[in-house]
Amino acid sequence: MKNRLKEVAVIGLGLMGGSFALSLKGINPECRITGYDHNDQHCIEALELNLVDRITDEISDLYDMDLIVLAIPVDGIISTLKELTDVSSHTTIMDLGSTKSLIVESVPDKIRKNFVATHPMTGTEKFGPSAAFAELYRGKAVVLCNIEDSGKEQRKLVKEIYGYMGMKIFYMDAKEHDRHAAFISHMPHALSYSLANAVMKQENPQAILALAGGGFRDMSRIAKSSPNMWLDIFRQNKSNLLEAIECLKDELNKCEEMVKKEEWERLREWMLNANELHNIL
Repeated sequence: MKNRLKEVAVIGLGLMGGSFALSLKGINPECRITGYDHNDQHCIEALELNLVDRITDEISDLYDMDLIVLAIPVDGIISTLKELTDVSSHTTIMDLGSTKSLIVESVPDKIRKNFVATHPMTGTEKFGPSAAFAELYRGKAVVLCNIEDSGKEQRKLVKEIYGYMGMKIFYMDAKEHDRHAAFISHMPHALSYSLANAVMKQENPQAILALAGGGFRDMSRIAKSSPNMWLDIFRQNKSNLLEAIECLKDELNKCEEMVKKEEWERLREWMLNANELHNIL
């Protein structure tokens, strides 16, 4: 891998892209990383923090890269792929997008072999270059989608990179991925935003500060995530998210009904059933 990774471009220099760059530098210090971001402040910070070695604002500067990493929202990934149709045949393009179906359906045929669709299941509620850290990916899961449509060398390189980063690799069809992600990732974010809004409308700040324990802090933490990013994810995975929210509402309705009717033993069994989740996790 090290001999094949001399020139790398990271498009999007926030938490995901910046952390990817740092991690890559850790496993291959000799590679030269070029950053590309429409946010000028992100570019300045990425250079100051040594996330990248240089910045460019010309997409054509990336055409001969060994690896191009798309660490931007899904709409940006789709539009940027259309600007990368003139990349070298040896170039590997990979994305870190949170939804996959629209991306894999939108890859231009000319570069389909160059492209590997991936979703690292990691992140924090923080964002921007200053949030980046090298260990973000270590020990986490990453999903590779529709891998059979990627070139042999491209998918080999991506698997090697994630292996060196210490990630656990899983394979899924893009549509299967998006449905699972709606339940495991996207709906919990909708729940966290809902929880934060419900409490803010009912409680004064002093009461929240005094009474909020670990449970509330854990559940509301991801409500600090970037609204711009999550708006994009919700929109891209709308149908799966709505299904997940309906399932959540069904369970909340069951809980409400059991409390109203004082069916405490039934409620206890419902809670015990939920405990089983942690036998899997």
